[in-house]
Amino acid sequence: MPRAFFNEMYDATGDCRPHYQAFARWLADAPTELLDQRRREADLLFHRAGITFTLYGDEQGTERLIPFDIIPRSIKASEWKVVERGCIQRVQALNMFLADIYHGQRILKEGIIPAEQVLANEGYQVAMQGLNLHRDIYAHIAGVDLVRDGDGSYYVLEDNLRTPSGVSYMLEDRKMMMRLFPELFAAQRVAPIDHYPNLLIDTLKRSSPLENPTAVVLTPGRFNSAYFEHAFLAREMGVELVEGADLFVRDERVYMRTTAGPKPVDVIYRRLDDAYLDPLAFNPDSMLGVPGLISAYLAGNVVLANAVGTGVADDKSIYPYVDEMIRFYLTEEPILKNVPTWQCRKPQDLSHVLANLPDLVVKETQGSGGYGMLVGPAATAAQIEDFRARLKARPEAYIAQPTLSLSTCPTFVESGIAPRHIDLRPFVLSGKETRLVPGGLTRVALREGSLVVNSSQGGGTKDTWVVED
Repeated sequence: MPRAFFNEMYDATGDCRPHYQAFARWLADAPTELLDQRRREADLLFHRAGITFTLYGDEQGTERLIPFDIIPRSIKASEWKVVERGCIQRVQALNMFLADIYHGQRILKEGIIPAEQVLANEGYQVAMQGLNLHRDIYAHIAGVDLVRDGDGSYYVLEDNLRTPSGVSYMLEDRKMMMRLFPELFAAQRVAPIDHYPNLLIDTLKRSSPLENPTAVVLTPGRFNSAYFEHAFLAREMGVELVEGADLFVRDERVYMRTTAGPKPVDVIYRRLDDAYLDPLAFNPDSMLGVPGLISAYLAGNVVLANAVGTGVADDKSIYPYVDEMIRFYLTEEPILKNVPTWQCRKPQDLSHVLANLPDLVVKETQGSGGYGMLVGPAATAAQIEDFRARLKARPEAYIAQPTLSLSTCPTFVESGIAPRHIDLRPFVLSGKETRLVPGGLTRVALREGSLVVNSSQGGGTKDTWVVED
């Protein structure tokens, strides 16, 4: 029996959902030639603006445009309020979890999460034990990946707490839609998102106890896949974009090299992983970080956003416990559901996964970007057997989940307008309060039938509208 997919625009009877009706009327009157022309304009404008990502290992050249779809994904405001509350609740619990495991470790002592799964995790940083952070915030910027199953319910697919990316595409997609289709925004009330950079710089500055701290964006450099975003956010916030060589440490203080001489740096929005931050503390071969940075950090003289050691909380082997974290720290029931997950390190779970591989999605606990995963229903017999061997060799490195019936949204593809599967990544900012702009980044799997939305796997993006009911 074919799976039922929730269609964002049309209900099961084929009627247009109320919050899409104004757009549907416009779309019905828009000639295909106009849509095609606007899509070409969007590609040209994105290319001129340098809105690209780097695809590692691509023989045809590394710089690629992320395909942009001109049909937006629309969410009604009342529904968004539930998503917003659920994301805030989840990120608050994750921050409390991080503060706990680097201090009292109550959740481990009470057996809610197996201690070895946290303390032996490669994302856990022993150097963070006992270090007090301003307001106990570890993940200042988080991305929560959401999908809708066939019944329309939202599920959290994963949490991104290390260096979550994609917010620049959310902002640029909105600018592009307003430029190409101003009449659509005049016809209905779409919640604005252009204040995100202001919220971000406010979050970064409030992460420091200083009155008016100096913040910078630390990038690995122009060959990084998200370099466009690093430069974009620095420009939008009005702060310097720096590489490791632009910073130095003296007497446990971080300074930036400028033409006017050294300038103290108080907050670093870092866009590189823990291992590359400081060759004296982590990977000695790293040319991307700042020697002595961690000593300045441990001395409390600089804020790193996100904090060192946040990776343990978004590891996919920790993900199954987030519901319990919410209950433990907040004494609340989770607003957003987790996807049922089998932990292959458990013999009983492994047996189930091995027996049902063709029907499951298998992921590496440390994987990202759509790499190192098996989508059982779309895999060949050879791919399934390859993963069977991997699971038997290193079961602790994998989790498995049922194949969700990801919702679809009409998408303008080569053959015309057709449904394609989507997800949603809202961006959550944590500081004095926890905030997010209405919407997020909608990613779309452009290949027919594909459930993998990552840009590295051929996915594109859509503008995300939160509209009045």
